[in-house]
Amino acid sequence: MEHQWIIRIMTHEDYEPVYDLWTRTPGMGMRPVDDAASRVRQFLERNTRTCFVADHAGTLAGAILSGHDGRRGYIYHAAVAEAYRGQGLGTALVSVVEQALREQGITKIALVAFKGNEAGNRFWEKQGFTIREDLVYRNKQIL
Repeated sequence: MEHQWIIRIMTHEDYEPVYDLWTRTPGMGMRPVDDAASRVRQFLERNTRTCFVADHAGTLAGAILSGHDGRRGYIYHAAVAEAYRGQGLGTALVSVVEQALREQGITKIALVAFKGNEAGNRFWEKQGFTIREDLVYRNKQIL
């Protein structure tokens, strides 16, 4: 099956439709401070080759926000618009991120998915992401 989307690097000009997609996607963990336009711009400037959008005839079909710390890659937000789900677009976005990180010498990718996000967890499992039973995820809000 031929797909009609084009995957390209995410730019700050993509912010509004990408943010809208993220907020409309069930199971996404959005935080106003971290996901504000200025913070996403800062993230994109730091991670110039690891964040992507999928465009279909001028419509945002999907987006993935990822980066690395020089040692490990991280996927922060990944979403596919409802009309494009089940067509392999999510897998294509993950594959593009994996290749981009691999090209930068990154050999491992981590992500956080909420326990209650059943669809998201099924997707990540199909992508080969395993649950780490040996870790305790900790978080501290400093703002």
